[in-house]
Amino acid sequence: MHHSVFRFLWRIVTACKPFLKKIVPSALLKRVQPWATRRKLAVVLSSFQHRFCRSAAPDGVNLIGYIKGEIGLGQSCRLVADALAQSGAAFTIYNVDQIGQMRHSDSTWDSKITNTVPFNINLIHINPSELVAAYFQLPASMWAQHYNIGFWLWELEEFPDEWCLCMGLLDEIWTPAEFVSESIRKKTSLPVRTVPYAISAPTDDACSRSWFHLPENQFLYLTMYDCNSTIQRKNPLGVIAAYKRAFPVENPEVGLVIKVNNPQQADLDMLRASFQGYRNIYLISDILTKVQVNSLVSCVDVLVSLHRAEGFGLALAEAMLLGTPVVATNWSANTEFMSQETACMIDYSLVPIEEDYGPYKAGNRWADADLEQAAEAMQKLWQDPAFYQQISQNAKRSVTEQLSLERAGRCIQQRIDEIYSRPE
Repeated sequence: MHHSVFRFLWRIVTACKPFLKKIVPSALLKRVQPWATRRKLAVVLSSFQHRFCRSAAPDGVNLIGYIKGEIGLGQSCRLVADALAQSGAAFTIYNVDQIGQMRHSDSTWDSKITNTVPFNINLIHINPSELVAAYFQLPASMWAQHYNIGFWLWELEEFPDEWCLCMGLLDEIWTPAEFVSESIRKKTSLPVRTVPYAISAPTDDACSRSWFHLPENQFLYLTMYDCNSTIQRKNPLGVIAAYKRAFPVENPEVGLVIKVNNPQQADLDMLRASFQGYRNIYLISDILTKVQVNSLVSCVDVLVSLHRAEGFGLALAEAMLLGTPVVATNWSANTEFMSQETACMIDYSLVPIEEDYGPYKAGNRWADADLEQAAEAMQKLWQDPAFYQQISQNAKRSVTEQLSLERAGRCIQQRIDEIYSRPE
């Protein structure tokens, strides 16, 4: 099939996707999707002729991604934009709207958004699972003669084989953590670079505990997750179980806040059933801006993440910068900016994934946090003010140094200089 015809048909199918989900059984869609993805990639790569030509466009970077998206990938894209601005490189932003329930209303970088890609490097902040869809959404001219860099995140040790074909569209891959880079390097000969985030966490003083309808006089723990990020990976039920171990009889001096994004009614019912009998567990499912989320993290006492795997752990780094102590699983990408001196790191057992959970396939492995140790850490932060202050101060200092704007900008500028110094 001619490439332009396939591109046209793909746009029609994409437009009809919400309708197809309603009329086609989900089990059938799951079986067909891998085949369809491979077929799409085969068509793309059969006609994809690409060679970087520096002189074809001015030097600079086109950042392409969900810059307006109010999800983790959107926040990641905005942090990369921060680092690009710091690097001194000329750059522009091309916004991509993700299909689905995601809100596209973040205006942080609106002044940089254009509908063209004027520079000769594309930094494509779109994960491999959606890269083919983006290829057909965007004009073919955006890819030709550019140096195409993918900015990817992934949470497990083994990178999915079915995503490796996407690498044929790229010249290079960046990730925010060496844990992610190492998983990808096993599957490609492309350059894979670790480019750190520049962490920031602006807050609004108006968003106090009373604004969130939370008690002023309780020591509050917080756990957060998005139902679109796979509840089994984020493991909020583990946090609830650890909290109940720490406080088997409800203590009026403490409480647990659960912030959940994009829940279905079944998700909310499951959560409420898990803490039945506890009045001091507070569920927040309202849609919040990023500044409001940061403010929530700032006004509680502790953030708890007993995740089974993380591709970075933005919320953890942001909490540390805000001085909110973190209790977290001591495995995956978050361990690159966390230690026992800066957080309460929880031991774990690596366990097999027993069934498919979205992209996390059975046969891989992830971490199962020690709930008893997590409960002890939660108690210690409440009972030992000196320990609490030490962790808070160490965390803020560490993130300020490790994940600074200056470091991230310098890393990007050095790599751009290396790309341009290579012979064409």
